[in-house]
Amino acid sequence: MGDFSLYPPRASTLAGQVDLLYTFLLVVGFIMTALIFFFVFFFAIKYRRRPGGPPAQQIHGSLLLEVTWSTVPFLVMLIMFVWGTKLYFDSATPPANTLDLYVTGKQWMWKVQYPGGQREINQIHVPTGVPVKVTLASEDVIHSFFVPAFRVKHDVVPGHYEIVWFQATKPGRYHLFCAEYCGSNHSEMGGWVNVMSPADYEVWLSGGERGGSMVDQGAKLFSQYGCVTCHVLDAKGRCPSLRNVFGHPVQLADGRTVVADEAYVRESILDPNAKIVKGYDRDVMPVFQGQISEEGLLQLIVYVKSLSQPPEQPTPTKALPAAAKGSPK
Repeated sequence: MGDFSLYPPRASTLAGQVDLLYTFLLVVGFIMTALIFFFVFFFAIKYRRRPGGPPAQQIHGSLLLEVTWSTVPFLVMLIMFVWGTKLYFDSATPPANTLDLYVTGKQWMWKVQYPGGQREINQIHVPTGVPVKVTLASEDVIHSFFVPAFRVKHDVVPGHYEIVWFQATKPGRYHLFCAEYCGSNHSEMGGWVNVMSPADYEVWLSGGERGGSMVDQGAKLFSQYGCVTCHVLDAKGRCPSLRNVFGHPVQLADGRTVVADEAYVRESILDPNAKIVKGYDRDVMPVFQGQISEEGLLQLIVYVKSLSQPPEQPTPTKALPAAAKGSPK
């Protein structure tokens, strides 16, 4: 029993908080269940029918008792609700200056892209002490990105981008699973998250082959598909300029205003007539649905994001903070 543990290893900043809430739920549930069964058996024995005993009499309720057993459980459930809500928003809101990773689920593998151009399949490398934001996409069916040691689990829905984040605290090798049945080989869709010290991560990051950063790869696709002929950066093309667009509000021809986030850029590539920018015509941009893979879409999005980043200021040479911000190597 020395190695027995109710929970998987804790290897992220959120893991302890999740376990504490889960323990609270278990303890409260156990206490309530025990009290219910205790009083059921207690009253069944105390007020059981006895031979020759008087007939049962109607017992009028107590207002104080009614208020007490209604209010106390309500307050306990309210604590669960508030605690769980806070933890949910903490886990769903990535902090600033994250290391950005891009993971695409496909039957039956996880394909990983790093901003610097490195790629992996069913393997993820991250440093300790740095918040990591993972943008999730699916090429086919619903998958679920699940790392038990980080207490991170999120469904990956086709046609949408999902965001999860974690900050690893202990170097080691931790299981990565798909927790949503996705086909006949679902059980084989797994991998590993390799957590390294910052120094070891920098050594790993500098090695291996890569075909340019994701920004470079996105720029090549941008030119390959002829986007550069219409989306010129001086705002004089047939289509809107993409400079300083990402993350900013965009006014549409129908009067609505939307924020140019990952989902908006993806939809604009695959179905450009879904949201027409004010001042521009329909049916100008071709539809790229089915022509660009999810990995290519992510590369184009990273390129568009790079057009909205301010120029870098001179800083001391520190590779890890740059990587932590998601900038290409």
